[in-house]
Amino acid sequence: MKIALIGYGKMGKEIERIALDRGHEIVSIIDINNREDMNGEAFASADVAIEFTAPSVAYDNCVQAMQAGVKVVSGSTGWIHQHEEEMRSLCENEGKTLFWSSNFSLGVAIFSAVNKYLAKIMNRFESYSVEMEETHHIHKLDAPSGTAITLGEGIIANLDRKSSWVLGDVTNPDGSITKGVDTNKNELRINAIRRDEVPGIHTVRYESVADSIVITHDAKNRSGFALGAVLAAEYVSEHSGFLGMKDLFDF
Repeated sequence: MKIALIGYGKMGKEIERIALDRGHEIVSIIDINNREDMNGEAFASADVAIEFTAPSVAYDNCVQAMQAGVKVVSGSTGWIHQHEEEMRSLCENEGKTLFWSSNFSLGVAIFSAVNKYLAKIMNRFESYSVEMEETHHIHKLDAPSGTAITLGEGIIANLDRKSSWVLGDVTNPDGSITKGVDTNKNELRINAIRRDEVPGIHTVRYESVADSIVITHDAKNRSGFALGAVLAAEYVSEHSGFLGMKDLFDF
């Protein structure tokens, strides 16, 4: 399979390593200084483009790749909710392909399924409050993380007493805390921490006066995310449409 990389930071380099190990070919690498190369023949020859950049440029990258006739796998967060309807339309009505996920880790896919099932159980027990916390490296621009939002939406869909999420306290890289808004009873509070080079930790906590029930996913490095992105690209090479992790892992 021919792959184009959009974004060549730590994630891009790890994706490149895994893709090459799995026998794929990297035909184009697009970074901040050569975005014009997306108009070139090398980029257009790719079967799939894997895009990991920043919220401010991810939408334009995906649209430009689609215009070049290249299927896209995107792991950039902080943009899809504003453009999801348009992306669906491009895929369903114009034959484009976008596989988007807030997190490509197999472990997170499993954790997400457990999270939804636990919320469904806890829907019967209103004595338990619920809250989330996510921790990421100091370079992450969006808060809460896209993965936290996806997990939060999984809780809201299965827990009648929660109808929306709100950003809670944010612990900044310097240790200072930006206080979040007061949380209403129907809102799921998501606290965020930015420290060191943490790849990603997500915790869901149910509390009652009697006990606590806590589930956590703790990523050890970026390799799980990168492998998942390559697996998604392999899937996309044979499938079309607006796709996500539920298509890749059906549980």
